Amino acid sequence: MSILRNDAYLRSDGRKGIRNTVLVVYLVECSHHVAREIVLPYRDRGVHLAGFGGCFPNSYAFHMLVALTTHPNVGAVHLVSLGCEGFDRRGLLERIRGSGRPAELTVIQEAGGTQASIERGRAWVEATLAEIESVPRVAMSSDELIVGTICGGSDGTSGITANPAIGVAFDQLVEMGAACIFEETGELIGCEQIISERAVTEELGRELTRSIEKAARYYTVLGHGSFAPGNADGGLTTQEEKSMGASSKSGTSPICGLLKPGDRPSAGGLYLLDVVPDGEVRFGFPNTSDPAEIIELIACGSHLTLFSTGRGSVVGSAISPVIKVCANPETYRRMQGDMDIDAGRILEGRASLAEVGAEIVAATLATAAGAETASERLGHQEFVLGYKQFEPVGPACHPSGR
Repeated sequence: MSILRNDAYLRSDGRKGIRNTVLVVYLVECSHHVAREIVLPYRDRGVHLAGFGGCFPNSYAFHMLVALTTHPNVGAVHLVSLGCEGFDRRGLLERIRGSGRPAELTVIQEAGGTQASIERGRAWVEATLAEIESVPRVAMSSDELIVGTICGGSDGTSGITANPAIGVAFDQLVEMGAACIFEETGELIGCEQIISERAVTEELGRELTRSIEKAARYYTVLGHGSFAPGNADGGLTTQEEKSMGASSKSGTSPICGLLKPGDRPSAGGLYLLDVVPDGEVRFGFPNTSDPAEIIELIACGSHLTLFSTGRGSVVGSAISPVIKVCANPETYRRMQGDMDIDAGRILEGRASLAEVGAEIVAATLATAAGAETASERLGHQEFVLGYKQFEPVGPACHPSGR
C-alpha cells in the first residue's frame, strides 16, 4: 500500500475520487440536445455529458445511472428530462441527493422549452462549479484504487505487447492492494478452462465458466462474435487467438470475484466483469462499441481505465480517465498524440515486457494523482448506454466478500 495523493475528493459514503466532475445527464434522446448545449461552455472546466437515449424504462439503465452519477469521480449532477419519457427521473434525483451531492432536475416541458432549459442548466452549473470546490480533500492510498482494463481496435500485436504489459501492471497493482477489473466474457471464448483454474474457489470457477459459455451462446444466436473485420485486417486469425491475447490483460493473479455492470469489488484483487446480458437474446449486440464497455467498468467503480489498442482507437470517456497503451509501433508513430504508452517498443526490442508494465503502473499512479491523459487533453468524453438485462450475482461470485 502507498499514498497516491493527499487531495483526493472524499464522498459521503467514504469512497474517494480522483476527479471532481460535474455530470449533465439526459434521460431520453429528446433531451440530449439541451444537455449538450448546457455542457458546451464548460467542457474545459470538468463538466461532462452522459445519458440514456431510450424512452421506455429499463432497470439496467437506471441501475447504471445510479452507479455512474454517484461514482466517486463525480461531484455534482444535473438531470435533463423532456418530461414524458418513461425514465424514473425523480427516483434517480433522490438517489443522487441521498449520496450528498448537489443535484438538480430540469424538465424541458415544464421549464419553458429549449432555450429556457439551457439557460437554467448553465446557471446551475456555473454556481455548482464553485460549490464543489469545497468538497473535503483527504489522503488516498493504492488499496482504495479501482482500475479497469479493455482492449479495442486489436490487431496481431495486441496479444504480444500491450495486453500482456497491462497484465504485468495488473499483477503489480493487485500487490499494492488495488482492485483490478478485466472484461469481457465474449472475448474469453476458448479460454474457459484457463480462466476458471485461476478462481480462488471451485464455485467461482464454475461461475466464470458459465459466464463465458453464456457469451458463446449469445453470439451464436446473433450469428457473429466479438471479432471485427478490423481484427482480421490487423493480422488476427481466429476468435481463440483474439481471446488468448485479450485474456493476457488480466495478468496472473488469482481471480477473486465475478461482477456484473454496476457491481463494486468488495476488496482489492482481480475481478472479471460479465457484460453479456442474461436471459434470451433481446437487445442485440451486447456492446455496440468500446465506450459502452468502459462505462460499465466505471459503473463498477473504476477510477480509470487502461485501454490497449493495436489499430489505434482514439476514444476516452466521461467521468473517469482512460490511459491508452498502444500495441503496434507503427500505429504509435502515426497516432502518437492519442497514445500514452508505446508498448510497441517490445516488438522492436527497445523495451522489455517488465519495463512497459512498470511504465503503465507509473502512468496509472500519476493519473490517479491528477495527471491528465492524452484523451483528457484532447477532450474525449465518449459515453454509450443502451438496453440490457442482468440477474444479480450469487454468493459464489463474491467469495472474498462473504
